[in-house]
Amino acid sequence: MNEAPSIVTAGWVLVIGYMALVLFFVIRGARKSRTMADYAVGNIAFSPIAVGLALAASMTSAATFIINPGFIALYGISGVISYALALPAAAMISLVVLTKGFRAYGSTVKALSMAQWMGSRYNSKAYGFFFAVLSLLLVTFIVLIVVGLVKVLSKTLDVSELSVLLGVVLFIFGYMAFGGANSMVYTNTIQALLMLIVAVVLLTSGFDHFSEGVHGFLDKLRAIDPNLVRPTNPDSFLFRDWFEIIFTQVVVGVAIVCQPHIITKSLLLKTDRDVNRYLTTGVIVEIIFFAVVFAGLYARLAFPDLTMNGEPLKMDGIISAYVVQEFPVYIGLVVVLGLISAGISTLEGLIQALSTTITKDIVEPLFGKRLPSDETTRDRVLQRINKSAIAVLAVVSIWLSWDQLVNPKLSVAIFAQNGVYAYFSAAFLPILFGMFLKDVPKAAPIAASITAIVVHFTISLGNVPIPGTLASGQNPGVASAMAIVASVFVGGGIYFATRGKAA
Repeated sequence: MNEAPSIVTAGWVLVIGYMALVLFFVIRGARKSRTMADYAVGNIAFSPIAVGLALAASMTSAATFIINPGFIALYGISGVISYALALPAAAMISLVVLTKGFRAYGSTVKALSMAQWMGSRYNSKAYGFFFAVLSLLLVTFIVLIVVGLVKVLSKTLDVSELSVLLGVVLFIFGYMAFGGANSMVYTNTIQALLMLIVAVVLLTSGFDHFSEGVHGFLDKLRAIDPNLVRPTNPDSFLFRDWFEIIFTQVVVGVAIVCQPHIITKSLLLKTDRDVNRYLTTGVIVEIIFFAVVFAGLYARLAFPDLTMNGEPLKMDGIISAYVVQEFPVYIGLVVVLGLISAGISTLEGLIQALSTTITKDIVEPLFGKRLPSDETTRDRVLQRINKSAIAVLAVVSIWLSWDQLVNPKLSVAIFAQNGVYAYFSAAFLPILFGMFLKDVPKAAPIAASITAIVVHFTISLGNVPIPGTLASGQNPGVASAMAIVASVFVGGGIYFATRGKAA
């Protein structure tokens, strides 16, 4: 009885201290952020290692540290193969290949956002505007992260989920209205270091289960449910066969890099000489982060019947319950801090990228004639609009997150994946063509993007089965993989049919 109050008290002290540290770096970065360009891509010459850590922190979200281990706890080894091996391998290779090409063109045109990059590369303001509107789908990812943070903090601080939801959104969205890229690199670097510590703690927390070797560990899981140790799990809706586990995740992993808070991170580098060190740091750290989902197996051994104190555990709360039950108070709080960092780091990147897109790629094109003609005055107005955009995003995020908290459909991850996967499915081929091909007709990327959106939502919302497999649109990754394949066929077909006739 005496331990619970100490956890809550120490949790409050830790969270308040964390908030103070974040605000210190936000203020430090905000002092050097004077224009919209400074907000979007920064004006400080950061170390490539720091930016690489920021990349890893931003690319790894609450999904990897909080939500996805819940899938592993439910479905076992099949999920580990999918989330810790297939997807990371494809994503890391894609990151290295796409980053160099994107940075080369993005730096040349001084692009502040993905939408600007698209519009400039294909010389089409309409196409850039289309991607700006499409980027609003990333709000679903914000919701996933906010829900993950609420689950962890409400347990740690013994506060209602609604109170934590309001506090998290107001604090993070509030400081992001002023900090921008300069502050984000500072905070992401700290968050990545905390996440590294927590990754090691979580990955080693179940070593005692290996006292009888790997076979002994697998036998313990098999005793709970034989499906937990099978490489495919027909009882799941994500890991039913190799098509879902390998093919789908490889295709998704290659395309997942095409999110603005990930691929635009390279624009923070000031010279091309920094790219290799940036990528080396990001890839090594990211591989460690992806491995954290393995802790879901430890959580299943801790909660074999998926209940805690007689109460059923919701999937999104399994890893939080594991931390609270299994770790001593202060180690548990360090882990909580890392879990919080995993969510906030990506959330900062999404807020920064989305607000920049709304301001520069939606509001300015639509209402540019009403803005001041003087460049300095115009930029000040745009900065105020950017703050207003963040406020609107905060309200929408609170509304959607609360709905996911009170009306969950297995996991908020499914809700988020439907939005995020649709976005990067539409972005993949245009980015690929834009970096590696010349004289690309506008029709090719435009048709590819439209095809991806239509195919993704048709398969996903219609729960369309994939012939010859056990997979269906119930798995958003399957819908995304099919959308990407279809977009490649359509866009590629148009490119080769009209080669040399670029508009």
